[in-house]
Order: sequence, then C-alpha cells, then structure tokens
Amino acid sequence: MSLAGKTLFITGASRGIGLAIGLRAARDGANVAIAAKTETPHPKLEGTIFTAAEAIERAGGRALPLVMDVRDEEAVKDALDRTAKQFGGIDIVVNNASAISLTNTPQTEMKRFDLMHGINARGTYMVSKHAIPHLERAKNPHILMLSPPLDMAERWFSPHLAYTMAKFGMSLCVLGLAGELRGRGIAVNALWPRTTIATAAVKNLLGGEALMQASRTPEIMADAAHAVFLKDATSFSGRFLIDDTFLAGEGVTDFSKYRVTAGIPLAPDFFVPETSVAPPGALD
Repeated sequence: MSLAGKTLFITGASRGIGLAIGLRAARDGANVAIAAKTETPHPKLEGTIFTAAEAIERAGGRALPLVMDVRDEEAVKDALDRTAKQFGGIDIVVNNASAISLTNTPQTEMKRFDLMHGINARGTYMVSKHAIPHLERAKNPHILMLSPPLDMAERWFSPHLAYTMAKFGMSLCVLGLAGELRGRGIAVNALWPRTTIATAAVKNLLGGEALMQASRTPEIMADAAHAVFLKDATSFSGRFLIDDTFLAGEGVTDFSKYRVTAGIPLAPDFFVPETSVAPPGALD
C-alpha cells in the first residue's frame, strides 16, 4: 500500500501539517506540489515553499514549489495546471491553507472576517472546483479538507463566531462535494485532530511554548491522511474523521510516538464533539 507515483497538490504546505502530509507521501515516492504564499523567509515562521521542496526531495519524492495565494482564482488555476503538466496529472488535493483569529464579534474587524472566509471557505471551494477536471482523470482520486466535524453546538460559535463560520465552511464543502462527486468516483473527506498540533499557529497565536509541549506532532495528521489516500475513493467518502480514532481503526495502538513531551497532559483541540471518545490508551 503506497502512494508511489501519485501526485499531491497541497495548499499551505510550506510548513506544519501540510508539509508533514507531503513528507509522508514523499517517503513513498510521491510527487508533491507545494502551493503556498511563503516565497521568502518570514521573521516569525519557519520555512518557505523552497525549503519545503528540498525536504520533500530529501524524503524521496519529487517536488514542485508554487507561489500561490489561495484567494486568487487565476493563480489557483495556473498552479493546478502547472502541477498536472509537470507530473502528468493530479491524484490528491489537500485543502490545508487556513487563517485563524479567535476574536469575538465586536473585536473582529471585517477585513479579518473576509480574510478567514476568503482562505478557509472560498479558497477550499475554489481549489476543489478547479481540481475536479484533473481528478476525474485520476485513478482513486481524493480531496481532503483539514476541517472539523459539523458539530452545530453553540459552544463552538459563541467565543469566535467568524472563525467558526469560516472553518465550518470548509466542512460544508466536504458535505456537499462528497455527494456531488460520488458518482464521478472522487472521494471527499475531512480530517481533524483531537488534540492541539505543534505548529506555528499554536505557538504564535494560541498558547506559546507551554501549549506546544501539550500537543501532538504533525506526524499524527500525516499518518492519518496517508491512510485516507489509500482508501477506495468509490466507497470511502463523506467522512468527518478524528485523527486518533481513525488511526485506531486502521490498527494503530501506540500513540505515544506522536507526543511532543511525554508525561504532559494533552490539550484538546476545538470542534471535537462531546460524543467523540478517544481510543483506549490514546491520551495516556
């Protein structure tokens, strides 16, 4: 079971979970298009599309770094076309690019609202829309959104309405596209972490170093995504997956390897439904 020779188009893949998914595929010998904005080093964020491409190739894959703003329709279409031309098609699309602002309604500027909806909801919709013609020509094509289950609970909306609306917009794309594309054999699924993941967003925007130590590494999401891509696209679609529950169903029993720091209680992520129970021993 391998992704050798498959082509992945990953938005926001210059660092974090997107890069981890690309690296996991690269170890199989996959081709990875890194579609992101970071062309030059950022003072607070590690990695660019070029350093990500180097890492992909060191891991055993072939890389295509692409400067792309997910809000720019022409740039999105061009990046998809260049990827298909470079590698002979596209098999997998990962909508990873996301913007976050955990502000309440009075504190949320409309330009921040527009940014989150432009990247999260509109960007996901637009990348998926323009990827469909490429995916229709692929064998076992998948679209994966890094977005949460559609748990319509007030507690997720009241603290940061704008962000939740934008993030759930990605999940609504899963719900709609899974049904729309099922007859074409294109799988559309969502993957979300039970705990916080050690990324730049967690460190810089949510909780600093302390929260990083209480997080899991991006590799848990990468391993889960890899397992999704190996599923039969004609039968495995429309799922809202939580990383450890899904991996447990795939036979994973040791989740300690994903901890940043052993012995520190793991911090829960947003949007995990109360009905979702962690696999036995997963949080120990």
